[in-house]
Amino acid sequence: MSFGLKLRSADPIIRTGGNSQSSSSVFPSPLLVTNLLSNDEVILDGIAASPGIAHGPAFVYLRGDLEVPSYELKEDGVEAEITRFEEALLETRREISEIRDKVASSLGEGEARIFDAHLLVLEDCALIDEVISAIRTTNRNVEHCFEKVSRRYITFFKSMEDEYLKERVADIEDVSRRLLQTLIGHSKLDLSQLSADGIIVSEDLTPSDTAGLDRRQLKGFITDAGGKTSHTVIMARSLRIPAVVGLHDATQRIKEGEYILIDGYEGTVFVNPSEERLYQYGKLADKRRKLEEIYGESLSGPSTTSDGKTINLMANIEGVEDLERALAMQADGVGLYRTEALFLRGQKYPDEATQYEEYSRVVAMAAGQTVIIRTLDVGGDKTIGDESVQEDNSFMGFRGIRFCLGNPEIFKTQLRAILRASVHGNVKIMYPMISGLAELRKANEILNSVKEELCSEGIGFDSSIDVGAMVEVPSTAMIIDLVAAECDFLSIGTNDLIQYLLAVDRLNDRVADLYQPAHPAVIRTLKTIIEGGIAAGKPVSLCGEIAGDAIFTSLLIGMGASSLSFTPSLMPEVKYFLQRIDTNRAKVLVAEILKMKETSQILQYLKEFKKETLGDLI
Repeated sequence: MSFGLKLRSADPIIRTGGNSQSSSSVFPSPLLVTNLLSNDEVILDGIAASPGIAHGPAFVYLRGDLEVPSYELKEDGVEAEITRFEEALLETRREISEIRDKVASSLGEGEARIFDAHLLVLEDCALIDEVISAIRTTNRNVEHCFEKVSRRYITFFKSMEDEYLKERVADIEDVSRRLLQTLIGHSKLDLSQLSADGIIVSEDLTPSDTAGLDRRQLKGFITDAGGKTSHTVIMARSLRIPAVVGLHDATQRIKEGEYILIDGYEGTVFVNPSEERLYQYGKLADKRRKLEEIYGESLSGPSTTSDGKTINLMANIEGVEDLERALAMQADGVGLYRTEALFLRGQKYPDEATQYEEYSRVVAMAAGQTVIIRTLDVGGDKTIGDESVQEDNSFMGFRGIRFCLGNPEIFKTQLRAILRASVHGNVKIMYPMISGLAELRKANEILNSVKEELCSEGIGFDSSIDVGAMVEVPSTAMIIDLVAAECDFLSIGTNDLIQYLLAVDRLNDRVADLYQPAHPAVIRTLKTIIEGGIAAGKPVSLCGEIAGDAIFTSLLIGMGASSLSFTPSLMPEVKYFLQRIDTNRAKVLVAEILKMKETSQILQYLKEFKKETLGDLI
């Protein structure tokens, strides 16, 4: 089974009050909103999810508890109840298909794929069979049975520690809520029907909620829950709707109609902003728009520092659609091709032919640029494929390369597909979550056996294909000289590495503030890894959020990183900043940072360095 859900939602409640203040691209004069600023300004800190600045009255979008009926069926009512369930599945599938088509036409296939996963939930044979079985054995109504079955999965799904998969809980909640509303007969509210400009304040938003947002009417949203990698946030970025998430109690602290200002760059929300604050952000919004135009002009230039050092700026992708966006942003190749998306599309592991076709399309489209394909980075706790290979795993359990080595046939099939695709371009293989030499050597043994099989079958592949290791476990950082000696390249997975180093789940709202990329321990560890790679004569790349954060660009270059890989949409700013960095100054920056003891001091110093480098632009 591949999902779980949180059943806490019924018909949404929209609380609207008073006359809404129009929210145009130009901030209103402070005098025009003075009547809205009746209380003292309140500042709320959350997680910057989608960049931009927005202001307007609050629309509080709440979902009450869903009252799921429970009753015993009449003697001859079981088959009719099963029919009602099947009809609800068809109706919900139709609704989601309509949403998918709408998103595809307005935003493209990349964003529309989010709803493919939703449709797969409704086709999950195990779920459907279990609900039908519950109806027959308990003789109770389908709403009751569906809720019981679903609740058994929520704990399991939420126990996953993989960032990407953990964020998929919201997707499943979205599908399940729709199905239950159809069964119960509740109407669904379309947020696009809201007529006045403003900011949505909600406990959380589902992807289909976000798909319904009208960018011309709604200027932004903030939520109590959520993380940077949720599909809702991805949709918001595509729609260019500013968003701040992870605010914990915004729905309790913000009243309907209160004027609010959100900063999607810094993750800050101002309730009843002062006149001075509005004026300040009005100027900042204009500056940001001009900055984005200037950053965009850098894309056609080379990925070199001001003193001529080349630093490859590469893209993190999940498939062909992502690569299309990356190429449009002039990316220098693919630094991280996540293959998990292909594995999560269905109930069985994709066969060699399916994988080969997918990888080949990406490699061919890259047209000679490097494509680094990461082998399957899921664990037994992630429900894909046969139930027989699933296990209950913890954060530091049977995942990444451990899962692949524990399931050699699955691993071999993927390696065969990757090797076959390597004849179409410049492909490299990367193993995730390497924690020591034993894992690296065992993975290479399997790779070599696959190469021998292909040779004996007369199937072509790049016999000298480069093989690298992701450095995301502290133990690997401590023996980086040993690991580097047996790899062709290294790639630092900063997101997981930081979580392991600081023992912080950054998707947990209660400890998210402890996830600090500028922590001295993180800085020192990154330096150790990069220096270890350089000493072994191996290139070192970085992927993850800090690779795409221009504040850290100078630091990483000063440490000696050879390439950075990140979300394609971040390319303009990083490239603009790269072109203005002097590597010698960057090295001096590293030396100064290493002397510092406090995270806040390091972060402030990096911000000041960026400001100094860009001059009057910021």
